This record gives sequence, structure tokens and C-alpha cells, in this order.
Amino acid sequence: MTVPLPPGATIGMLGSGQLGRMSGQAARRLGYRLIVLSPDEDAPASHVADRTIVSPLDDAAGYRAIAPLCDVLTYEFENVVAKPLLDIAAYVPVYPRPAILDTVRHRLREKEAVRALGVPTADFVPVRCPEDLKKALDQFGKGVLKRALGGYDGKGQRVVWKGQDAEEVYRELAPDGAELIFEEFVPFVRELSVIVARSVDGRVVTYPCTENIHRRGILHLSIAPARTAADRAAKARHMAARLAEGLDLVGVMGVELFETDEGLLVNELAPRPHNSGHYTLDACYTSQFEQHIRAVAGLPLGDPSLHTPAVMLNLLGQHMESLGRHLATILRDPLLKLHVYGKREARPGRKMAHLTALGSSVEEACARLERVWPLLRAGDEPLI
Repeated sequence: MTVPLPPGATIGMLGSGQLGRMSGQAARRLGYRLIVLSPDEDAPASHVADRTIVSPLDDAAGYRAIAPLCDVLTYEFENVVAKPLLDIAAYVPVYPRPAILDTVRHRLREKEAVRALGVPTADFVPVRCPEDLKKALDQFGKGVLKRALGGYDGKGQRVVWKGQDAEEVYRELAPDGAELIFEEFVPFVRELSVIVARSVDGRVVTYPCTENIHRRGILHLSIAPARTAADRAAKARHMAARLAEGLDLVGVMGVELFETDEGLLVNELAPRPHNSGHYTLDACYTSQFEQHIRAVAGLPLGDPSLHTPAVMLNLLGQHMESLGRHLATILRDPLLKLHVYGKREARPGRKMAHLTALGSSVEEACARLERVWPLLRAGDEPLI
């Protein structure tokens, strides 16, 4: 790969959802061609690509087909197959590096790697049988039981506590005997995240610390900057930078954290653009998506600074009919920025779009969303 990658070169994207779409839009703006590997030819990222190779993402044949056509490969989510990427990386650069993907997509390896870099996490133990779960419950009393591989947006996990039938809970979450991880329950004050980027030459930049609010395991709101103490926000950014350097990241990574009364604990890593960084499209000098393309293409990193406080609202399948009815009303406010992903089917709980409110403060941005939330919400849930 020529560094930096010149305009006209080709970037390959494994996966074709909204993260791939917004990364692809950034790549096109910088003059790159885009080829997408997707199980569906009519997918969000395919709409901005020069070409889509249709193949299941668990089929190594698709990886072998896309690799020779690209100058560099990247991916938009962790559930791609690490082994063919390791093979491909011998002759086509793959960023973030497959070794990082292999680590973070397995929750036990991820926690062990974070701890090895001196960054704190919740206490955890592997669970490979019902007896392991019983011992964990006896030791900790309450925790979160997760499948070590797979699952996102709250899927593949559940809160468990002492007194439950360990065998029944284990079989419910791992009917196939899959490896699980038990994490001690964390009584957090708020959930935070930091988007961190690292270039080919090792430069690291971090975005502002963001506060996240979830509903039913799915990100609902991201508030930037986070409503937390300045020293906590600075510490979160420092931890994210340490992880990026320690893992030899090239690209963008989302670092999710719990803020507790005692300090910060890392929850999860996502080596690709992250839902909680969508606000950067409208509120930062360089979006996380452009930053990711800059990093994997060997370009200098852009300025991640926040120029305007922002609050991002995820719009799910159940919100889309109302969005269509009230679109003109919502967009009369020039500081409400809508991004629709182009998915065909609006299923409940499926991420379909996001709406970012800008303002002189996060309170003003929240007030903008409060005014339109009654037009969008499904039911009577409050915005916050």
C-alpha cells in the first residue's frame, strides 16, 4: 500500500450497514473508490459504493474475492471472520489489524487485554458450565452473564443474581454450550464513551467524552460533551488513548465505560466507528467516519475538536412512520440534523436513522429534541 493512499485508490469495506455507509460517504468525498462485501446487494453501504460483492460475511470466499480488488480493507462491525482476514493481511493491509478484531470480538480475551494494559474493568470470570455460574453467583451475588462471542444491542446477555437456578439460566443463554463470561454488576452513575483514532505512524487523537443513555439495551441518546466532571472526562480520554496505543490500533475505536462513584471502568471496545460518535458528523471539525478513512488510508488525522455541543437521538423502526408524517415540521429547525440510513424494512428496534440537535449548550440541544420528541416517540416514553 502506498502511504498515503492517493485519490482514486480503492478501499474495501467488510459489512454494509449504516456505519459502512457513513464511512463510505467520507471515503467518496476524499476521492476514494469503495467496494463493499455484503450479504445483500441493496444495503445502506452499497448505495454509496462503486461495487458490491454479494456474499455471506461468514464465507471466506467473499473475503478472497474482495481482497485483490482493494488497496486497503477495513470493516464496519466485529462479527466478520478473523481467520481469512489474517490470511489476507499478508498481501493487502487490513485496518484495524485482524489481531485486534480477534481480541475484542471475544469478551473474555477483550477484558484480559484491557486489564493487561493496566486499564480497569469490572471483575469477571469465565463460565463454561452451570457450576461455574453457581460459583460466580456465590462470589459476587449479582452480575451480567454474556455470551463470549456475538451479540450486540443487549442481545446475548442478561442480568443474573444469587438464588436463581444456575443450570436453567446457563441453558437459556447457552443452549449450544457456548462459552460465557460473568461480569460483576456495576452500580454506575452514568455510561460514557470515547472515540479514539490512531494513525499508521502512531499519532493518537481522542474525541470529547460522551454520555450515553440506553433504552432496552439499545443506545437512545448520546450527549456531547458528557455531563460529568472535567477530570473524569479527561481520564476517560487518557484511558482510550492508552488502549489504542497498547493494541496497536490503526483506525477508529469506540471505548465504552462505566462511571462509578469510585472512578471509571472500561466496559467494551469496538474497533470501528461507533454509534455514540454519530454526533461528530455535525458537531466536530472532523467526523469519526472521515477520521477512520484518514487513518486506514495513511492520511494525517483531522481535528477531533467539538465546535458545537450536541445531542444525538437514535431513530428506530417504530419511529419511522411518524418521522415521515412530521418530516417538514422537524426540519424547520435548522439546528436539527437528520441522517437516514436507507434500510428497506423498518422493524421495531432496528436502527434506521439518527437526529442530531446542536446548540450553545447540551441543555439547549436537549430542548430542541424535547420539542420534536412528541412527534416521533412510540408510546409515552419521555426523551430523557
